[in-house]
Amino acid sequence: MNQKLLMRRCLLLAKKGKGKTSPNPMVGCVIVFNNKIIGEGYHKGFGYSHAEVEAIKNVKDKKLLKKSTLYVNLEPCNHHGKTPPCTDLIIEEKIPNVVIGSIDPNSKVSGKGIEKLRENKINITYGVLEKECKELNKRFFCYHLKKRPYIILKWAKSADGYITPHNQIKGSIFWITSKQTNIISHKWRSEEDAIGVGINTINNDDPELTNRFWTGKSPYPVIIDPKNKLSLNSKLLKKHKKIYHFIDKKIVESNHQSIKIDFNNSIKELLSNLYKDNISSILIEGGRITIQKFIDSNFWDEARLLIGEKKIENGIESPSIRGASWIEKKINVDKLYISRNHLSNKL
Repeated sequence: MNQKLLMRRCLLLAKKGKGKTSPNPMVGCVIVFNNKIIGEGYHKGFGYSHAEVEAIKNVKDKKLLKKSTLYVNLEPCNHHGKTPPCTDLIIEEKIPNVVIGSIDPNSKVSGKGIEKLRENKINITYGVLEKECKELNKRFFCYHLKKRPYIILKWAKSADGYITPHNQIKGSIFWITSKQTNIISHKWRSEEDAIGVGINTINNDDPELTNRFWTGKSPYPVIIDPKNKLSLNSKLLKKHKKIYHFIDKKIVESNHQSIKIDFNNSIKELLSNLYKDNISSILIEGGRITIQKFIDSNFWDEARLLIGEKKIENGIESPSIRGASWIEKKINVDKLYISRNHLSNKL
């Protein structure tokens, strides 16, 4: 069977774990004997069995493993974490051939899994659909290589270029985009570890920052609040058991469990704190000042700009990224523009 076709099957299986595996990667595995798939599996969530274990478990006739080829989109692990090393199981079952999409960027693995398999006389092929395999786990690769979360900027602007009206009533939200687009926005929330906003967004909109319109988890709120203005009555404090509340290190007292940072170097310190707490991705949703600060500091990996049909006429102007290349998509009556930053900063 075609190696690329089988690796695409691994990627398709891996995607089933989207939003559930962090800080682990999404991994799918297929086992083939005599040009026929005899077992497959994927990593269903953090703390659950890895894809290789699931695939091997699903092979009915275990005797066939000794004559089979195992396909997996990421290098099998060789260390003890929440689960035992996958390399040990592959060796134990005497699987003679392993085809790998990409090497694991985690320094605990990074080539060591391949080395261990080769030492046990297992034939290794790697680099099959490597680009696609890395793209699927872009958050995981960013976390381990750049030592910070993968950063997605997301905002909506009106047809005439504003993100919110000047005369917006406090505590209310002006919806620029359609209901269908709002549902998709909440789906995006379910896929990331954290969601970041500035204190002005909290005080003006009083958002919940939850995933209400899609299945799955809600991200952890990250509040950028240098002067410690977060109200005890904020909805998000009632909706979330854990938040990341960043205040200036000069603040003496806080009503919340806060993290004090130097706001002269705020983004680096914020990202460093999130990295240390195993946050592998963050969706920055607002407001304008917060998003523009990430843009100007070049701390962003992906931007998602939504443009609705409504006009505001008098409002706060949208953030902007100079020189960005955008891919346009249609969502119902709205437009989605996506840009990638290939020169984003490390910590």
